[in-house]
Amino acid sequence: MTERPNFDDYFDAIVVGAGLAGSAAALTMAQQDLEVLLIERGNYPGAKNVFGGTMYTPRIRELTGEGFEDAPVERHLGTKRFGLLSTEDETAMSIKPGQWQESPHNDTYTVLRGNFDEWFADQAIEAGATLITETTVTDLVREGESIVGVETDRPDGTIHAPMVVLAEGGNSLVSEAADLKETDPPEKVAIGVKEVRKYDRETIEERFGLGEDDGAAYHYFGEGACGGGVGGGFIYTNKRTLAIGVAYTISDAIEDDRKPDELLSDFKEHPAVAPLVKGGRVVEYSAKSIPEGGASSVPELAHDGAVIIGDAASLLLNNGIHLEGTNMAVESGYLAGNAIVEAIHAGRTDAAALQSYPEELESSYVMENLQNYDWFSDFAHDEKQFLFQQLPKALTEAELEFFKQDYEPKETHAKRAKNMLLRAAGGWTGAAKKAWKYRKLLS
Repeated sequence: MTERPNFDDYFDAIVVGAGLAGSAAALTMAQQDLEVLLIERGNYPGAKNVFGGTMYTPRIRELTGEGFEDAPVERHLGTKRFGLLSTEDETAMSIKPGQWQESPHNDTYTVLRGNFDEWFADQAIEAGATLITETTVTDLVREGESIVGVETDRPDGTIHAPMVVLAEGGNSLVSEAADLKETDPPEKVAIGVKEVRKYDRETIEERFGLGEDDGAAYHYFGEGACGGGVGGGFIYTNKRTLAIGVAYTISDAIEDDRKPDELLSDFKEHPAVAPLVKGGRVVEYSAKSIPEGGASSVPELAHDGAVIIGDAASLLLNNGIHLEGTNMAVESGYLAGNAIVEAIHAGRTDAAALQSYPEELESSYVMENLQNYDWFSDFAHDEKQFLFQQLPKALTEAELEFFKQDYEPKETHAKRAKNMLLRAAGGWTGAAKKAWKYRKLLS
């Protein structure tokens, strides 16, 4: 398209970004008979979207109904594994509940975003939304203090509409330029680099002990995963590909002599990782910024004529055990869409008329989770030397001692192993203090 129809005031709402949050908002509004314009800068929804590889689908399944049976998922997640890596060793825990093998599989699947996001946007289109692609929103249009549309990079690219939904992702340049949110500091943002490698299906299933439909998510932490930085590595199994990557804070990336792609290369060469990812053919390489500031980084969500949703609103949880964002993005889009429907029906566009969105979000699992773990980011940075360097080494040394085969009794080895761990934790006093801090991870 080099030209476009005059869309001014034809639509009730413009959604900026056809990712999960944007499509959820568009679908929610279209299902309630609003005229919605969904704008995507890629040549198709999902073309620009990057994530590790796990999709959480309760709200998506509810929004799409029977259509979810045709969703392009790769594998349901049947196995989770957490590995703590020193430079050469691994201490790991794996879980594989039988219930996860049964439908709806804990609503957790590996997916390829290009396929899944395009399908999800199609659900919004079938409900009545209009999608235009290869179009970048460059600014917001205001009348006084109210947002009344968007500027795009198309010829005569100003489009007016009563409501604008900002679902532009973690790299939220439009929202920041419009002073709707502040730029997050480097320690509150992670950089993720990922490659997708293609293998025979049988190879993946044999290496990870999988059946035809179940999949696995392997998460790695410690010096062997991402140096001494706050972050980790991951492997997700798709049908015929593996998603392999690392993510760590930008502040740590600045301090590390290695570039992110070099860190990823070192991760793949770790003795515990290399046998799982050897061979294959690279079919995709990508990088993205990941907002990890928690509840304290969530901006004002409702403005006169606009709302902010998804990654643009910093709605992402990473506390080392739970790594979630797709479900939060969809939930925010759903709640924002409902709030806009109510406001439009009331003939209003002011921020006060949209307050049901932040209020509903505040009482949802999204903000409850973020607030419960809001302490984690600062804590992880304060404790990163212990968590990501000292602890993996101490565990390895203690394991070697505990299982050592020689002429000494097991009790002697057990006492030595315990003392190794105590020394790493700072003695009994240090261990008690750390246990008191770490209790929040399980709360």
